[in-house]
Amino acid sequence: MATYQLGRGSAPLVAGLLLCLLLPVSAAAKTYIVGDAAGWSRNVEAWWLGGKTFYAGDVLVFNYDKERHDVVMLGRRWYRRCQVPRHSTKSRVLRTGNDAVTLRRGYNYFICGQPGHCNNNMKLAIKAW
Repeated sequence: MATYQLGRGSAPLVAGLLLCLLLPVSAAAKTYIVGDAAGWSRNVEAWWLGGKTFYAGDVLVFNYDKERHDVVMLGRRWYRRCQVPRHSTKSRVLRTGNDAVTLRRGYNYFICGQPGHCNNNMKLAIKAW
């Protein structure tokens, strides 16, 4: 039977192996259809989020009538105000009617940018772990 001895300089290797054993195995990213069959609509935040846990890398798919709605990815301040910033590198407007968005770690904010829609609860705030 062969025996192996760890020599000088092997501490980083051992530490790395131990770290790998202690870290939880990350699950594969999931894809969620926002609002399920109803799609991206009013009050989706109130009834659709319940019981779901989101992680960075998960994908949200927004299905909607592109003639009537859109999806705006923006920051918390604009989300709370229900306003689409005019000139911001931190916001993005999607208009295909079938938009896929990969969640980043932390809070992710979405509104419909059409006049009055966000104020009528067509918005969504998701925390991704």
